[in-house]
Amino acid sequence: MKAFSKAGMALSLLSLLTLTACGTNSASSTPSNSASGSGATKGTILIGVETPMTGSSAKMGVDMNNAIQMAANQINAKGGVLDKKIKLTFQDDACDPQTAAAAANKLVSENVVAVVGGYCSGAVLPATGVYHQAGIPMVVTAANSAEIPAQGYKDIFLINGTTTAQAETAANYMVKTLGAKNIAILNDNSAYSQDLANRTKSAVTKDGAKVIAFDAIDPQATDYTTELTKLKALHPDATYFTGYYSAGGLILKQFKQLGVSGAFGVGDGANDPTIIKIAGVQNAQGLFTTTSPTPQFQASAKSWVQQYQKEFNTAPGPYSALSYDGMRLLANAISRAGSTSSKAIISALAATKGFPTFGGPVSFKSDGELAKSNFVVLLVKNGQYQLAK
Repeated sequence: MKAFSKAGMALSLLSLLTLTACGTNSASSTPSNSASGSGATKGTILIGVETPMTGSSAKMGVDMNNAIQMAANQINAKGGVLDKKIKLTFQDDACDPQTAAAAANKLVSENVVAVVGGYCSGAVLPATGVYHQAGIPMVVTAANSAEIPAQGYKDIFLINGTTTAQAETAANYMVKTLGAKNIAILNDNSAYSQDLANRTKSAVTKDGAKVIAFDAIDPQATDYTTELTKLKALHPDATYFTGYYSAGGLILKQFKQLGVSGAFGVGDGANDPTIIKIAGVQNAQGLFTTTSPTPQFQASAKSWVQQYQKEFNTAPGPYSALSYDGMRLLANAISRAGSTSSKAIISALAATKGFPTFGGPVSFKSDGELAKSNFVVLLVKNGQYQLAK
């Protein structure tokens, strides 16, 4: 997911005092359930949700919010946690560092006992600094920059594999499965995209292939002909783009129109059917995507996918299942803690061993990273995603 430079992160953190007074600069499209006083009142447990609800990644926020609300509703229908009902309060981080810091400060001021969500790493990085300072745990359900656990916070837990594991998956697929010897890697100049690109470059080299092009593109551009014409002259066996679907779809479309050689793939930031619409079904044929397991390809999630579709009249997004499981994990940790104390919840989350989720059992390393990553590769055939063999 999106991240930003260390310099940008420092600037964002320096802005926190100002942002605390201002609050979020984007109103949530989800009704706020804020409460005054303690986050654990007599009958409720207040949990914060931070996702993008405005901006280019708003669709992902809707997908995640739906799943989190769905999980909370189901938990409440069974009696809640510790004889209390879960109450959610939503804040929009807009996938923007400063907005995210403001959103985090707002949730802290509402006295939430914990937070779940987080799509863009660039927003999660400053937000986790706020939560850590306040001693509030966060279960991160989508963002996966390796910079997040590298911060050393013992109260932040990621249930999505990091860029390190994704880079190894991408390199393995291109070099060992596709037999690529000459590989091009493109990024969109965001820190997340650069992080995944750099790690993939190292992994590709380690696997014995050569990186013949390593370039950044402008994600706001509408014409990549110049960059792709240069790339075409290099005759790549595979090209891997680590940015997002809006730019990725256009690059793929022009990549195919110019007749650049080799396979084309993207990272999990571009994992959304929208990329197929932007590129066109014919151009998207054969597109490979590295991603955490999506619910549509998990046998254990079949009935859940149907239930989600019935409830929201749409298919779950790439991070819906992770968000659903993140809410369930948090509720389970509160139950195991036997307390709504944030400190007790942090200890329970750290002690999680084999919590069952659609993507497999969850346990954490000492830095809050998922103990066992489970990235897969998807292929587009006839306009639809399917698991690569």
